[in-house]
Amino acid sequence: MLNRIADRFSRVIQRFLPDAFVIAVLLTIVVIAIAIMFNPREPVQVFQAWGDGFWTYLAFTMQMVLLLLTGMVLASVPFISKGLRSLANFANTPTKAYLITFLVAAGAYYINWGLAVIVGAIIAREIGKRNKKAHFPLLIAAAYAPTVLYTAGFSSSIGLTIATEGHFLEETMGVIPTSATIFHPSTVIIFLVLAITMPLFIILMAPKKDITSYQPPARSTDVTFDKPKKDSMTPAQKLEYTPILGMLIGAIGVVYTVGVFATGRDLDLNLINLFFLSAGLFFHRSLGQFAQAFKQSVTSISPIVLQFPFYAGIIAVLGGSGLGDAIINGMVSVATPETFNVFSYWAAGFINILAPSGGGQWALQGPLQIPAAIELGVDPAMTAMAVGWGDAWTNLIQPFWALPILSVVGLHIRHIMGYCILLSIWVGVITSVLIFFLY
Repeated sequence: MLNRIADRFSRVIQRFLPDAFVIAVLLTIVVIAIAIMFNPREPVQVFQAWGDGFWTYLAFTMQMVLLLLTGMVLASVPFISKGLRSLANFANTPTKAYLITFLVAAGAYYINWGLAVIVGAIIAREIGKRNKKAHFPLLIAAAYAPTVLYTAGFSSSIGLTIATEGHFLEETMGVIPTSATIFHPSTVIIFLVLAITMPLFIILMAPKKDITSYQPPARSTDVTFDKPKKDSMTPAQKLEYTPILGMLIGAIGVVYTVGVFATGRDLDLNLINLFFLSAGLFFHRSLGQFAQAFKQSVTSISPIVLQFPFYAGIIAVLGGSGLGDAIINGMVSVATPETFNVFSYWAAGFINILAPSGGGQWALQGPLQIPAAIELGVDPAMTAMAVGWGDAWTNLIQPFWALPILSVVGLHIRHIMGYCILLSIWVGVITSVLIFFLY
């Protein structure tokens, strides 16, 4: 029955869901309009907040872009992409296709969500090429669905932010080590429950007829390498394609990041970015090959670069107008110490639809919810993770972070969103229950 519901729902979504950039602009207009109604005497201040906030998160945007790009470039290392293609050969039935796609992407999301974008795209595409009985839009949904797990992994925006010395809430909550957040037993349990149940839900949604098999996009999205012939290289090209420089500078970066982590420094965004950048340089070997992979990966994230300032403006309006405070306080005002983190999860899920940025969302919610958590006697580390889970949860119904993987495989957001919305219902229910009992 679930497969019939999913099929009909997906068809409706494909007809009415607009482009992701259109959604970003519509959300901007709606939030500004509501903020003006919320502050009818101060419309100019609302517009001022939007304009001032448009570029507020440039530094964070650059961190996120590098996190995504370094992961994508690392995944395009020839031996990694070849291994993914070999793994795709095992998906010889539709059930195996959806299961392998999800599990491979989930493992990648745990390591780095930038890495996961290209890993998920490659494994889904290669499986789609080999298995014409697998519904390709659902394969891509299976590759993107583990985005809800990233908050418990090594690239957790909130978990890494509060583990970084000098973060903006340090005076309120201190520096929280990752052992109390992403590696806490309760977080691990939630991660495992979702990782086990989500692929089963996806398999139950698989259509029995009207299968849409993989079709190569009009423009090739494969990362390819064009290396000059050795005997025709100029001295400058020899420097570009010698393996010595790339491996040397890559090794220096890897040794540094491993060394400082081994001496007690917690993971943070800058450290992870440097590690993946260095690993990519080392495994691509030559600077020329690394630069080609980096250049081709940039195309896939161009929609994120375009839309991020609009969502930064929305965050600024939510914060400057008091609208965000009203939403968050309205939800948590009815909470008890036992239900506070569940309400924090729901509030984060709602805010994420308007402002899909874990770090930006934390900048809005953290100053409100952490003092309230401390006053209620709730562990602020668990509240931070509840916000992180909420941020990740509604990534399923906010198209922003799906754009790179869709760009790689040549699909539109409307092709997968019907499945993602249904899956988000399951994730929301099961995670709410787990947070209530574990956090």
